[in-house]
Amino acid sequence: MTQYHFISGLPRAGSTLLSALLRQNPAVRAGIVSPVGSLVAAVLKDMGPDNETSLFLDEAQRAALLRGLFDSYYGALPPGTAVFDTNRGWTGRLDLLARLFPDCRVICCVRPVPWIIDSVERLIRRNVFEVSKIFGSDVGGTAYSRAELMMAPSGLIGFPLNAMKQAMHGDHSARLLLLPYDTLAEHPQETLAAVYEFCGLPPFKHDVDDIAFDAGEFDARLGTPGLHAVRPQARREVRETILPPDLWARWEGASVWRDPAFHRRVAVGGTPGADHGTAAG
Repeated sequence: MTQYHFISGLPRAGSTLLSALLRQNPAVRAGIVSPVGSLVAAVLKDMGPDNETSLFLDEAQRAALLRGLFDSYYGALPPGTAVFDTNRGWTGRLDLLARLFPDCRVICCVRPVPWIIDSVERLIRRNVFEVSKIFGSDVGGTAYSRAELMMAPSGLIGFPLNAMKQAMHGDHSARLLLLPYDTLAEHPQETLAAVYEFCGLPPFKHDVDDIAFDAGEFDARLGTPGLHAVRPQARREVRETILPPDLWARWEGASVWRDPAFHRRVAVGGTPGADHGTAAG
């Protein structure tokens, strides 16, 4: 039987690196965002009150239909494969996942919010001849307006951040593992061992110096080449931010999981307050 686990959390926070490492294990399936999340959303809508025939679906049938989406998409995998399906929205559906897959776990990749904004901004400035769909193909804007769009309730950062905060304080918060980007990049073997243990999977020795992953076509279609690029070696890059100091300061307090009074689970490595690089502007 296929085991289902999930990768969620914030963008530009290590989910692609985590997937690239996990997929080295032949008993594991992982990748960038899959279509299952959007399929679940579509079926949930079709089973809602806007569809009068939904009256004929009981709870067991609804659950079976949703589980069937996962089993159909991953049906060709060998028996016993552990699937890590990636979607930023899974933390917003944690109650649903717990009902569908009672043994599932969710790995939430996190990174200080200003560094996420910095990372996206670097991509935008690097790809000067591209128009990124991240911002609705808007050719104008500045670092300030782009940050505002990303931090909006439905934005690239704002939505998954709010979904994660909701999950962290819900009934199923014990299913979450907060995984800081720096911890994964600096201590990949130890971090992966913690992920395997948390998910109840047998350990596996990964090659952290020969990482292969290619999502070039996907990134090109988004008008953002390099969005899912992964270095061949897992390591932490120390650099200075390109964000103006006032922009950095505005969103520094958004990294709420670094506050022990806020988060319920201790991040891998026990260092939820660790920063990436320096904040010098």
